[in-house]
Amino acid sequence: MIYPLGSRRFRAPQVSTFRGRAAFEKMDPTLAEMGSHLSDAMKILESGQIETVQDTGRRRLSWRDIPGPLQGDGQNVVTILQLVQNLMHDDEDKQAPRMQYVGEQGHMALLGHSLAAYISVLDKDRLRKLTTRILSDTTLWLCRLFRYENGSGYYHEDDREGLVKVCRLVINARYEDYATEGFTVLSSKQPVIYQSAACRPGLGQHLCSQLGLPLSSLCIVPCNTMFGSQHQMDIALLDKLIRDDVDTGKLPLLLIANAGTPGAGHTDKLSRLKELCVQYNVWLHVEGVNLAMLVLGNISSTVTAATKCDSMTLTPGPWLGLPSVPAVTLYRHEDPALSLAAGLTSSQPVEKLRALPLWLSLQYLGHDGIVQRIMHASQLSQKLLEQLKSLNCIKTSVEDELSSPVVVFRFSQDNSSASSGGSMEGYFTGEREVQDALNRWLGEQLALHVPASGVDVVELEDEGVCVRFNPLMTAAALGTQESDVAVLVEKLAELVPVLSCTLRFRLDFREEVLQHAALSYIEELSWPGLGAVRYEPRRTDLEEGKRQQEVEKINSELMKKLKELDTDLEFSTGPEFTEEQNCIFIGVAAEDLDVAALVETIACVGREIEESGKLLENMTEVVRKGILEAQLQLQKANEEKLIEEGVLRQIPLVSSVMNWFSPVQSSIKGRTFDLAAGSLDTTEPVYSLKAQPNKEASSESPSAAARRLPGQKLFRRSGAGCDTFSETSSVCHLEEPFREPLPAETSEHAEREGEVPYDPPHRLEEPSAADQRVPEGQGEEPDSIR
Repeated sequence: MIYPLGSRRFRAPQVSTFRGRAAFEKMDPTLAEMGSHLSDAMKILESGQIETVQDTGRRRLSWRDIPGPLQGDGQNVVTILQLVQNLMHDDEDKQAPRMQYVGEQGHMALLGHSLAAYISVLDKDRLRKLTTRILSDTTLWLCRLFRYENGSGYYHEDDREGLVKVCRLVINARYEDYATEGFTVLSSKQPVIYQSAACRPGLGQHLCSQLGLPLSSLCIVPCNTMFGSQHQMDIALLDKLIRDDVDTGKLPLLLIANAGTPGAGHTDKLSRLKELCVQYNVWLHVEGVNLAMLVLGNISSTVTAATKCDSMTLTPGPWLGLPSVPAVTLYRHEDPALSLAAGLTSSQPVEKLRALPLWLSLQYLGHDGIVQRIMHASQLSQKLLEQLKSLNCIKTSVEDELSSPVVVFRFSQDNSSASSGGSMEGYFTGEREVQDALNRWLGEQLALHVPASGVDVVELEDEGVCVRFNPLMTAAALGTQESDVAVLVEKLAELVPVLSCTLRFRLDFREEVLQHAALSYIEELSWPGLGAVRYEPRRTDLEEGKRQQEVEKINSELMKKLKELDTDLEFSTGPEFTEEQNCIFIGVAAEDLDVAALVETIACVGREIEESGKLLENMTEVVRKGILEAQLQLQKANEEKLIEEGVLRQIPLVSSVMNWFSPVQSSIKGRTFDLAAGSLDTTEPVYSLKAQPNKEASSESPSAAARRLPGQKLFRRSGAGCDTFSETSSVCHLEEPFREPLPAETSEHAEREGEVPYDPPHRLEEPSAADQRVPEGQGEEPDSIR
């Protein structure tokens, strides 16, 4: 007796809880123990406890010729599972969460693999009856669920393996002597396999490789270019291709159609394709994610037409969140001998046990549970599609807005959306590459910040790089809910303005860079950001090799300094496999970015690094010249001292007596050497004023140009949005550091140091002695103040 799908008559022991303790006690003790062991194993593997050093020390090698884990009397189950757990949660991945969601239906699938090993040891008669029952039940349930009447099933691990077996079946059916003559019969009429250009990459090549056919037997049918979806097979062109192959003596063998293309999730016109296949006696095979919609009540006729095909491949594992569940190929064929020759059926009972995990899981879920999961994924797609309509600059690519389970969208901004916040003139040079790079960055950011959404990046032939939301393949495993879709839309609304401003500022950044002779603009269309720039040294006396080393050194140091700035911009060396070297790549920009200030800062910091490098190179010569000049000046000072003091004062004993009666004040002055300026100066102002002289204020280091205003990040235009530019804001960050300090500021600084500054230079007249009166009640000032 075959129990209907959803019947609760059979309930395997669950991992976390066991329903019906009395019924569980009547179960086979071996099955009960297996369920208990699986429960304990899952607890150990999910505990997250890593094996300690002490535990590792207990398993050290004692024999040299026998591997450590095999030594002694063996290890218990807990130790072995602990080893598996350590391998699963390596130190590198210790912080990464386990994204795969394994619910109770997943535990049933895991239990099925354990049961398959246990059942395989039964006696042959009992094993044959049990495996036949499991296989027939599962195939019947799947045919009823997916509306595929009178079908047979083949269960396989590789989702391409079923198509390979079907191709062998068709070859055996169309070439009568193939079983005895082999590939020699194919030379009379070369078989041709047709597949859509939108099929998954490498599928046709895999078929030819497994079947031993030349690649000339594979015919790629282009998609529509004029009418209909650009992801659907061009039926008129397919008809022409088949007629041409028949006229040239070839044998049209099989057509691979899509019910949900791997990229955009579009469905071919299956009803029209079926008519064409019947006309030319071609086998029609259908695959795709949209086949999951067949379990629902109200579906479009385009997907319903898949039930009339000759074979279809289903992947219930990702659709229902069942780990390690085989794919299923349902097919219709009346000759069991040919099915056996093609490998679609097997006389080995162990081969039939592949369906056991699916047999258990389908019973656990029941019809309502299966429909609920497919419906949930479809509702997630509809919710996202509805919310995407309210976002500007987001374009969607769906086949049917009312029932499409796959949502593909991309950021797209045309020239009409440009404003005064940035220039779009001349932007369309390389528009496709630039927007592809931005959409790739968008998809990566969404997947990083909203991992539960399961979005990924896909590249389509016509649309370019897009972001794909395919909950039928990811929602059950990741546990995606409507709240995750809301977070995804919220993050998308946050990133779209950033991409819009980045797109607007790219040309402005290029124009600003070209205005600086020391900067080179690097055209890198695949970079998702403002662009790339390289600082070029101004020296022209260097050889090519030394110049390249100088460029690498300066730009490397420039990169470090830019990363130290307090800014929202990201600076990097660019993509991993970029052809340009020694460049600085600048990431996406906010709406209040001051492009002129950014480029000016890069130029100033690069100039500072170059000049500091020159100073170090010339330091030896500067120091040598400074020492010689100091020696000459000291020698000249000694000669002046001799003339001023006379010869007698140079005699040791006589000079002491003469200095006692007639002291003389030495006029010899000290010297200071400024390494930065390379100049030799007197120390007289230092001793007379107890402070360094106030030379003409020199400009601060160019790095000071990157200082920010209080409470404001660098390169931001205060009070400016993405639509307006400020005439003076682009240099507001640079003027402040370069102004000379006022005398009052210098005086205040000297007082804080406990020193008295000299009179400012604008006081030209000295007051007379009569005017220097002291008010009553105040004494004279100390000598140091006078």
